Amino acid sequence: MNRNPVIPFLLIMVFGLGLIFFLSLEGLGNSEEMAKEKEGGEKTEEAAGEFDPEGHYKESCIGCHGGNYEGGAGPALKGTKLSKDEIKDVLVNGKGSMPAGMVPAENADAMAEWVSKLK
Repeated sequence: MNRNPVIPFLLIMVFGLGLIFFLSLEGLGNSEEMAKEKEGGEKTEEAAGEFDPEGHYKESCIGCHGGNYEGGAGPALKGTKLSKDEIKDVLVNGKGSMPAGMVPAENADAMAEWVSKLK
């Protein structure tokens, strides 16, 4: 009994095409959701005009500075010796491995105030 060597390749091809088809449908659904958000369907706290420094930290900073502000890839934020103005400068302009613009300039004062109060 000889088996046809093409059958496994055909099965893989059919599986791959089916996967592409269903992922395309999923992508269409996601694009509709993204379009609704762009039109203003869902508003976040930042979009509503309120800036939450701790919420921003959890979204953008926790990866480098750690869950308990203890540091990791970035320095520890607890007990920093920098002044509020120095913290604001680092947030806006970056320093070392800290990229510039991680916090929008209009929210840098609130974030610097929050970081300076961490103990």
